[in-house]
Amino acid sequence: MTSASSSSPPSGTSSRRKPLLVAGAGLAALLAGVALIGRGGSQERPAETEPAAAAQQAQAKQDPARKTGTPGPAAPLAPGEEAKAPRFTSTLCWQELERFNEGVTIHNFREWAAPLLNSRDGLVRDFLQERLTELIGKNPANAIEVLEWSRDAQGKSFKVYLTAVRDSEAVHQPQVATRLMDMGLDNTLPAERRAGLISALDTQKRLAPAALDKLTTLANDPASVDAGWAAARTIARVMKREFKQNASITPYMDKLLTIGAQSPDEQVRYLGQMMPMHAAPLLDATETERFAKILVGEGNEDGRDAAAHNLSLSLDKGKVLDLFAKTFETEQSLCVKWALFRFSARTAGKRALPVMANMVAMDPRFQAIYQDFERIYASGTLDFVRLYNSLPNQDPFNCLDRHE
Repeated sequence: MTSASSSSPPSGTSSRRKPLLVAGAGLAALLAGVALIGRGGSQERPAETEPAAAAQQAQAKQDPARKTGTPGPAAPLAPGEEAKAPRFTSTLCWQELERFNEGVTIHNFREWAAPLLNSRDGLVRDFLQERLTELIGKNPANAIEVLEWSRDAQGKSFKVYLTAVRDSEAVHQPQVATRLMDMGLDNTLPAERRAGLISALDTQKRLAPAALDKLTTLANDPASVDAGWAAARTIARVMKREFKQNASITPYMDKLLTIGAQSPDEQVRYLGQMMPMHAAPLLDATETERFAKILVGEGNEDGRDAAAHNLSLSLDKGKVLDLFAKTFETEQSLCVKWALFRFSARTAGKRALPVMANMVAMDPRFQAIYQDFERIYASGTLDFVRLYNSLPNQDPFNCLDRHE
């Protein structure tokens, strides 16, 4: 299992939209610039370009109908005539881009774009993805057709197709979300491809109970590999969006805690334990109890650290403070002890000082830090964030690079 940054499937990324590369004068400038590159740089090698220019002028005299310079719009088609794919060369791939932009449709995109999809130029792929997103628009049938292309897409074309669907308005249509889910659960597809499809669901405004159940089952499947990791992250990302909209996130918390307690994959389990921190909800009695079990029973110290972080936002502050005090006595990890110590202050504020003093009696390594807390509280600072930022050393045991 890889880290969040390295294993993250193409999400593109996200919902950012760059200006269309072929709009107006930008296209002319782009074509002119690439033409120079295709000739090897006219300023540096004038001897090579002059014969080519002379030949072009001679050809123009022989064939007055031939145009030079930037290609113009495609000529109108005769009745019954089909648009032909623009020709692209390996050295000058933007040669007929304007005609591509004007003539391409959802039906001929795959054929027309095929020579360019494996281009080493990232701008080419960006253009293709954004143009395809526009062609998909709000039409769910278009989005589903492109998803079908992605089944056997080769090379870099899979990311172009999937990101185009993910960024389209059609992705919010129920039938498109259903197809993404079905393909993400398809065991015949490669694991990394399934992970990308599941990740594309994080664009949804909400996840229905049935979708949450499917994603949770996938995350708890020992054979799911990257797709399971993506499932847990997708639940968390949609939950965060719902939380910002003041919607109930109880169903999402339930599923993340289920993953955090049951997934056989340690990194997927940790994702379920950690991701609620990014929404920072106040925990009810049931959620408090479930995080308490993780705090005392999770074998991974990162998971216990995350549980302490989340428990500090419990509505039952007294119960959590008592739990932190008892857990500190038997905890072996210094980093988890540091989490219990500082989050005691987050849980109960200045009232936590006696508990923190008892922790110092059990582990003198916290003596100087306790004095800092005591001094800052005495100065009148009560807000935990301000207090924490006032500490001379916010990471005295080199633990925080993992989470904060």
